[in-house]
Amino acid sequence: MDTDEKIGKSRTQLKREAAALQKLGEKLVTLSEEQLSRMALPDALMAAITVIRPMTSRGARRRQLQYIGTIMRSVDTEPIEKALLEIEQGDYRRAKAFHRIESWRDRLVAGEDAVLEKILETFPDADRQRLGQLVRSARREKKKSAPPKSARNLFRYLKDLDAGG
Repeated sequence: MDTDEKIGKSRTQLKREAAALQKLGEKLVTLSEEQLSRMALPDALMAAITVIRPMTSRGARRRQLQYIGTIMRSVDTEPIEKALLEIEQGDYRRAKAFHRIESWRDRLVAGEDAVLEKILETFPDADRQRLGQLVRSARREKKKSAPPKSARNLFRYLKDLDAGG
């Protein structure tokens, strides 16, 4: 036996691990019901998360988070961490796609016709006439300083194209 086996974990290490589990619990509390339902969480943990949602008292929330951390000590956290990572990466991909579509729309309205050709090349099933009509309407509205109704419609159309619809 070496000395590590005899001594075990230090008190500081145990506190760090407890704090990490509590942080993981905080992330779980911020998830939607739908996201939580996709994870295979124990009933006790789901109940503790459900209890904390309506709490407004800081002290009560803190105690409940500590309780969630306590429950998580007896749970295998690896699948939970993987599921959280997938959710975070999915959010990142959606945000990136949203910004890309916004950029296309803004560049089309600004008059960059090369973007139109690139979009049509990327999405061969796109309706060229409809896309052109939406771009012209959005440009017209921008010149008149009218509400951006066509720009929103253009964004929706580009979003549908990007989603594969």
